[in-house]
Amino acid sequence: MPPKLPDTPFALVDLARVDRNATRLRDRLDGLGVPLRLHVKTVKSVELVRRTHGRAPITVSTLAEAEYFAAAGYDDIVYAVGIDPHKLPRVAALRARGIALTVLLDSRAQAEAVAAAGIPALIEIDADGSRAGLRPADPLLPEIGAVLGDRLAGVLTHAGGSYHAFTPEARAAAAQGERDAVVGAAEVLRAAGMDCPVVSLGSTPTAHTVRDLTGVTEVRAGVYLFFDLVMAGLGICTLDDLALSVVVTVIGHRPDRGRILTDGGWMALSRDRGTAEQPVDQGYGLVTDLAGTPLPDLLVTGASQEHGILALRPGSGHPLPELPVGTRLRVLPNHACATAAQYAFYHVLADGALSRVERHTGW
Repeated sequence: MPPKLPDTPFALVDLARVDRNATRLRDRLDGLGVPLRLHVKTVKSVELVRRTHGRAPITVSTLAEAEYFAAAGYDDIVYAVGIDPHKLPRVAALRARGIALTVLLDSRAQAEAVAAAGIPALIEIDADGSRAGLRPADPLLPEIGAVLGDRLAGVLTHAGGSYHAFTPEARAAAAQGERDAVVGAAEVLRAAGMDCPVVSLGSTPTAHTVRDLTGVTEVRAGVYLFFDLVMAGLGICTLDDLALSVVVTVIGHRPDRGRILTDGGWMALSRDRGTAEQPVDQGYGLVTDLAGTPLPDLLVTGASQEHGILALRPGSGHPLPELPVGTRLRVLPNHACATAAQYAFYHVLADGALSRVERHTGW
């Protein structure tokens, strides 16, 4: 870490770890013979996406992302959130510029609006009951396909339940269930006489676990570029793989309460408590020194708007470390997407030097 640092808090990205994480998944999917459609919702940075993914097809979670990446030359985009018909004019405007933008839906009302607008759509499939979509056996599936007609692009699913798969067996079952659901849905549509060219699945846990992608045309994942404490808690990565952290500064002490105060509150870290239901609860984040070495059992246990409260993990046998006012620390986040969303840019660490990289925001 260079001696000259920006004012805290700031979002720090370790570029060597980003590169390593990108290579790991790319090599894995190459071995399985299926391309990656990177989900940019985590990094939301043209520079980082271009470095790790080139100009290959991408997934977005907002139309603002689609517009931002389209302006940078990305012309094959899936908007992987159920389409609001009021947003179709924005979709049409992008398509009029030559952007192959495909939307997502799971209802007849959406399908009718999308078909009338002449926009291609994927039907969302529910692989595990965790969120939206249709089960493969739902009679509405071929009905919606018929409404879309030649605007039917295929099917898409996301195994959200994989975020609660804490054993290798559970992760394998989630990955297999995701694949079986989306391939089964494609077979239903084809049996009804419809083309189903795209069979898309993905989440970071299943992408790193799945062994059989027969019948799948693409995999989507995004948080893997940064990873986070939730992914580490699932066993998908180690703490050494986490590429995003928040640099904070010690601003006070409450020895009577066993607390250390920093300038990194929830406005810097987010309120995400994604590890609360995991076997190891990491509070609002795990604290490391500036070099990235975890300080034994030291967590962000509380957060107000601009104050982070550091304390030892309950039951810890370690002493509270002596961290004078002015000490710089790093906090590893629970959920990289939520933490990154607090910032308009990253400070990227590469070869001992820091540079600023733009990050897109908004909807």
